[in-house]
Amino acid sequence: MPGGSAVQSMSKLVGILRFFGIIMLASSLLEALILRFVVKRQYDWRSSIASLALLLGRGVTDLVPIAIAMPGAYWLYQHRLLEPAKYGAWSYVLLFFALELVYYGWHRASHRSRWFWTHHAVHHSPNDFNLSAAYRLGWTAKLMATYVIFSPLALLGFEPTMVFAAYSLNLAYQFWVHADWIPKLGPLEGILNTPSAHRVHHAANLEYLDANFGGVLVLFDRLFGSYRPERDGVTIRYGLVKPLRSYNPLHIAFHQFGPMFNDLRSARTPREVLGYLFGPPGWRPDGRGETTEDLRRQSVTVAAELG
Repeated sequence: MPGGSAVQSMSKLVGILRFFGIIMLASSLLEALILRFVVKRQYDWRSSIASLALLLGRGVTDLVPIAIAMPGAYWLYQHRLLEPAKYGAWSYVLLFFALELVYYGWHRASHRSRWFWTHHAVHHSPNDFNLSAAYRLGWTAKLMATYVIFSPLALLGFEPTMVFAAYSLNLAYQFWVHADWIPKLGPLEGILNTPSAHRVHHAANLEYLDANFGGVLVLFDRLFGSYRPERDGVTIRYGLVKPLRSYNPLHIAFHQFGPMFNDLRSARTPREVLGYLFGPPGWRPDGRGETTEDLRRQSVTVAAELG
């Protein structure tokens, strides 16, 4: 169990995160005012308000998972396999890359497994791309094992409070990449997760689906073949493949669960149950669903027929 110093560290970290939350909301409001009244662009205020409501709700739903995961993480830490602390400052570098790899795997799973997509789809539901999209986050994310995924880093010898802090910093970095007005950043493209790279990630364009999963870097995207650069001249459509038009926070938070439960009720075999739960979103037992691969095959077929 965490000791007094760890609890104090967590309390300080939570205070820092609250301060960052204020900066985040102020920045989002400033962006909205500039886009609407200076740049003279249309701005969907109702969508941003819905994102804010989701953020407030998430503040409540996050409390229980932290209380569950932290004792388990400290138990793993007590049985750690390595001692990265002996490397001094290099331990922070090791944690950065270890966390980035775990984040990449979790983020990719959130797109490739329906179990995780049910909550991650909330983040991808805005049909506009601006800073308010950064805090449109599902209420069930951590209830569905997000903290558990990162806890094994404690088994590698990283102190759980340090892991939580590093994860929080990783997410804080990602706030600014949710902008469609920041141009490409030259030599940084293909190295960092930039606004351009993240625009691709949030795109519903068929060629951009399931790409750019990195947190701070796109290193593992490049290693595992999921990196896609933003193409000049290609208009990006943001949101889900089937756009969500609701501004109701409750509907946004849970809109993926009804279809999943309906599919589970129709399942006839254990394979179908597992497929509907953990297969890619859009999976169907006959192979004629709406997964990314299915949609691309259908696109090729249609193009061939028209050609």
